Amino acid sequence: MSGAPLPSELPAELSPWMWLLGTWVGVGTVQYPGHEGCRFGQEISIGTDGRPFLTYISRSWLLDEDGERVRPLDTETGFWRAKPDNGVELVLANAVGIAEIYTGFATITGLENAVITGARAQLTTSSVSLAPTAKEYLAAERLYGLVDGKLLWTMDMAAVGQPMSNHLAANLTKVTP
Repeated sequence: MSGAPLPSELPAELSPWMWLLGTWVGVGTVQYPGHEGCRFGQEISIGTDGRPFLTYISRSWLLDEDGERVRPLDTETGFWRAKPDNGVELVLANAVGIAEIYTGFATITGLENAVITGARAQLTTSSVSLAPTAKEYLAAERLYGLVDGKLLWTMDMAAVGQPMSNHLAANLTKVTP
C-alpha cells in the first residue's frame, strides 16, 4: 500500500491531507440526466510549499472506445486550505467559467507506521460563482478516498435544471510522490 508519511516539518493542519500529495492518473466516467455518458482520462497534481494549503490542478480529456485521447474536457485549479480538526476549504476555478468553494473534512480510515493508508474527504459547496457565459450550476458534493493505494473520487451536482445527481467518478493511480 502507498501512503504519505505524516511530516513534522509542515503545519499540523496538513497532516490529515498528506495522502493527497503527488500526481495521480487514471480513467473516469461522465454521466448526468439528459446527457450521453462517456469515459475520460484525468491527471491530478497536488503539492505543497510548506504553508497550510495544498495546490491542486486537474486536467481531463475525452477518451475514445480504445482509451485514446480525443480532446480536452476541462481544467480546474485551486487550493485545499487546511483547517483545524481535519477540516478543509477547497477553492476551485475551472475553464468552463465556474468558481466554487467547498467545505468539508477528512476521516483517516487506515494508519500504519505513521503513514496514512486509508482516508476519505467529504466536501460540499458553500459558494458557487458563474461567469456570464457559464451554464447553470447550483451546488455540488465531492467525495475523495484513498483505497488500496488508489485515489477514488466522485462528484454529484445540481445543474441545468436537474436535482443533485451523480456526474463524475474516477479511479486514479499515483505516478509520482
